[in-house]
Parts: sequence; structure tokens; C-alpha cells
Amino acid sequence: MTHQDLLAGPPPTLLPADPASDELAAGSTAADVVRRHPASPAAWAALAEEARDTGAADVTLYAYARVGYHRSLDLLRRNGWKGHGPVPWEHEPNRGFLTCLALLAGAARTIGETDEWERCSAFLRESSQTAYDTLLA
Repeated sequence: MTHQDLLAGPPPTLLPADPASDELAAGSTAADVVRRHPASPAAWAALAEEARDTGAADVTLYAYARVGYHRSLDLLRRNGWKGHGPVPWEHEPNRGFLTCLALLAGAARTIGETDEWERCSAFLRESSQTAYDTLLA
């Protein structure tokens, strides 16, 4: 008889490779990659990071990160995620989601949306402590 640890929680969610990542690495612009791959967390994360790094309006960063976050939730659910559990930073295809979540948390804090900041930063920590330490700490 096999024993299952009922307290172990769900297994880690490992997203499939994101084709946008290769295009971004090859030098395509984030906006062009979003146009070709509008469901890509990595593409939206790159667009949000670009907005942050170029001094775009805080609400623009918030909007890009929020779209990426919601596209990520769709992808996570299609890949077995049940609304909680680990999403390891160490698995590179998960980084688009985790980056969008961290950017959304930071943008929410910037625009004064404290509840969203707290919820998103806690969600990031619960998903991946490594991502939290890398992106927010």
C-alpha cells in the first residue's frame, strides 16, 4: 500500500517553454513580441520592464503588468495549477508570470493600491520565495 502525504500540498507548476522568450533574447522589441504572442507572460513582462526602465507613466506599467498577470493565470490554469502551490523561479518558463506578478505588486504600491500590493507580494512569496527575494526584496 502506498502512502500519500496529505499535508504536502500541490506539486509545483511548470509552465511550457514560451516562444516569446527566444524572440526577446534575439533582440525583437517587446511591443513586437506582444503583437505576435499576446498570450505570452514573458512578452508582457518584457513590455512592463521596458515601461519601468524608460520612465513610462506608473499607470502604464501597472496596466502592462496586470495584462501579463491575467494572461499568466490563464496559462497556469491550463497547465494544472489549482489556484495555489509552488511556481518555481528555477524553471525558466515560469519567470514571465513571476516577473509580471512582481511588477504588478510594485506598480500597485506606486499608485497607492495598498491592498493589491499586499496581495500580490504575498502571492509572489507563496509561489516562489526565490522569485520574491530576486524581484522584490
